[in-house]
Amino acid sequence: MEEIRPFSIQKQLFAKAFEKVKENAGTFGVDGQLIEDFERNLKDNLYKIWNRMSSGSYFPPPVKAVPIPKKTGGKRILGIPTVGDRICQMVVKLALEPVLEPYFLSDSYGYRPNKSALDAIKVTRQRCWRYSWVVEYDIRGCFDNISHQLLMKAVKTHTDVKWIVLYIERWLKAPMQQENGTVEIRDRGTPQGGVISPLLCNLFLHYVFDHWMTRKYPEVPWCRYADDGLLHCKTLKEAEEMMLKLRERFAECGLELHPEKTKIVHCEDEKDKANYPNKSFDYLGYTFKARICKNTKDNSFFMGFNPAVSENAKKSMRARIRKDKVRLRNDLDLEELAEWYNPILQGWLSYYGAYHGSEMRKVLRHFNLALVNWARRKYQALNRSKTQASRLIMGIAKKQPELFVHWRGTMIGPFI
Repeated sequence: MEEIRPFSIQKQLFAKAFEKVKENAGTFGVDGQLIEDFERNLKDNLYKIWNRMSSGSYFPPPVKAVPIPKKTGGKRILGIPTVGDRICQMVVKLALEPVLEPYFLSDSYGYRPNKSALDAIKVTRQRCWRYSWVVEYDIRGCFDNISHQLLMKAVKTHTDVKWIVLYIERWLKAPMQQENGTVEIRDRGTPQGGVISPLLCNLFLHYVFDHWMTRKYPEVPWCRYADDGLLHCKTLKEAEEMMLKLRERFAECGLELHPEKTKIVHCEDEKDKANYPNKSFDYLGYTFKARICKNTKDNSFFMGFNPAVSENAKKSMRARIRKDKVRLRNDLDLEELAEWYNPILQGWLSYYGAYHGSEMRKVLRHFNLALVNWARRKYQALNRSKTQASRLIMGIAKKQPELFVHWRGTMIGPFI
């Protein structure tokens, strides 16, 4: 007799979900299983989780607590699900996201299809020219403090599909296993690191912030990327009032604004000299402040409030180069180094080089110096002479400017 399954879930969703999880890569969960391990017996493994979800007998295992350093200092805890659980979460995301997307507002940019952080930077740049004041807010531990009750109310507002509701409830309650093996029960929050968590966070903040702002303060433009947001105001008084209203609103919904990272900023340029202490802000890896800009029409210069890569982002990129030990990889030749590191460099240049790309010079110089030190280890004759190694790398850059992506541009081309 064929087994009766209370939920009808398409098998094809699981194959599609696996491909997306594989594409996103990621580490293992509490069971130690890697994506490669799961894939060795892919057909049977996908059938097992499909069968369990369809029968209602799937209960997610604990998520693994993984501390990672923040760019601004300190650590945040990621909750890493197992590979199988990530696939299950992706199945629900694939089913739920198309339902929610039409309701989300255009100025919400984080973790959404066809939207990016650079879109948020672009609109912020334009608004800083039109509005003199910015309220920059940061929610303290947003993912960790989302109210389960309010979130499930929002989920049920948009779907009555029983298996979607059931498994979201179970994921919200799934315990977290700490590094020492202890398991903690969770009564709020959705683990940062889960596949479904960004979508749930967006849904929660849609009602807490986006919809509320549009309904209550339609004259105040805003921009949100996950739990980081900005409001643009015409006057300091308006900004101070909105700061107060924001604190009250988030407190009503069980969230707290970070007291140090939430502030009012004056978008000062050469025509606007208000005596206000905060004249810059960081957003999505960019620092917005008054900068010297060039008018392409007549080649004149002026002061404008514009974004460029932040110091914290530059520090993080240099740390990545050191962590990857580029200078120690004398097992590779220069072409192999380029094949390895060009995708990383291209990613940095595509994002952080989009505005005032010349600010990337220090990072690119740091990488070039790593190549110089690589050459000194690679070739014994250069070991004691940094100058000769530098000349070698610069000579190669002139002869083969296509080798590394940052050697190709005239503005931020080869230099050491």
